[in-house]
Amino acid sequence: MLLPTLVTCLAGCAFLLSPVSEGCGPGRGYGKRRSPRKLAPLAYKQFSPNVAEKTLGASGRYEGKITRNSERFKELTPNYNPDIIFKDEENTGADRMMTQRCKDKLNSLAISVMNLWPGVRLRVTEGWDEDGHHSEESLHYEGRAVDITTSDRDRNKYAMLARLAVEAGFDWVYYESKAHIHCSVKSDHSVAAKSGGCFPGESSVRLEGGGQKSISDLRPGERILASAGGGELVYSEVLAFLDRDPVTWKLFYSLQTKAGARLLLTAAHLVYVTEGNCSEGMTPAQGALRTVYASDARPGQCVLVSQGKVGQGHLSRITRVSMRVSRGAFAPLTQQGTLVVDGVVASCYAVLDQHSLAHWAFSPLRLIHSWTGSTGSHTDGVHWYARLLHWLGGLLLDSGRLHPLGVAQDDR
Repeated sequence: MLLPTLVTCLAGCAFLLSPVSEGCGPGRGYGKRRSPRKLAPLAYKQFSPNVAEKTLGASGRYEGKITRNSERFKELTPNYNPDIIFKDEENTGADRMMTQRCKDKLNSLAISVMNLWPGVRLRVTEGWDEDGHHSEESLHYEGRAVDITTSDRDRNKYAMLARLAVEAGFDWVYYESKAHIHCSVKSDHSVAAKSGGCFPGESSVRLEGGGQKSISDLRPGERILASAGGGELVYSEVLAFLDRDPVTWKLFYSLQTKAGARLLLTAAHLVYVTEGNCSEGMTPAQGALRTVYASDARPGQCVLVSQGKVGQGHLSRITRVSMRVSRGAFAPLTQQGTLVVDGVVASCYAVLDQHSLAHWAFSPLRLIHSWTGSTGSHTDGVHWYARLLHWLGGLLLDSGRLHPLGVAQDDR
């Protein structure tokens, strides 16, 4: 009887809450397989999607020129794919420099080109521009845009090349000239914000045995400070990481409090706040706390903070909300479904603004842990249970009222 009960519970969880299980990254490609379809070449001067390049629906706003001496130069990575020809007329290697997202899409396009036209390779005529050859606020200055042709320079292929670029996942493609196709991508920062719920690797938690530990060094089985509800702080066992990525750079919301605590978390992550007349240093009234997305947290609201020990937490007013890029993305799951990170109480969940439903959806995983003492082998990446919920959700659920930056993205 236990197995059918578990399967039924899993299906119910997936139906109600599968998007919450996506972890910190975009959708992993699960769900219904697309049926083959005929590709339509782009018309001359057509762009896809049919909006301006630097709008949210396409590649997004210009974020500033990157130079070799700027801090942001580390955001660029060289592309040495032998299946791509780089014109590199400056002889500096600049055309090979690009953001990781641009590199991924370009490499995908290179495969499509070779598959469609055997013996033909993708050719990049313009990439990152460090010399000011493009118009003001061009995405070439950020390594987010490339101008492309085929290696045989057959202009009869360019309309289909533009379509292949769309299919490869470029965020904006423009049949700009008879001589080339212009393609661009969203910034890695903005794509990083489109995530589930995570904390950066630099964040710390408090262990039951005393002392603090970096969340990147945390391991399942350890007990950390968490909330049992109503402001009460307890120690709770870490069961698993719903997502663990020590490498990726992501965009985090930074919530700074009057008490000096500062919490970094992704946009779609849930944090406890109370509205209205929240007195600094007081314990929260019964039912006063609710969860909101980090992106909805505002100065003037109060969060629940700790003194680094069990007992009652107290309220501290948010004085500043800002954004910051940091490395690593970690989503620990505790028995309580909550945790104290950098002195602030947060939920373990994200994407759907209902902590109680999210906690219920993961009850089968807690049940498995109670039977076996483990949730299954897991290292970096998305936990198998989260993947399972996501897969079931792809079959059962048409995602609806979710955080706009937390919905799975089809990265093709």
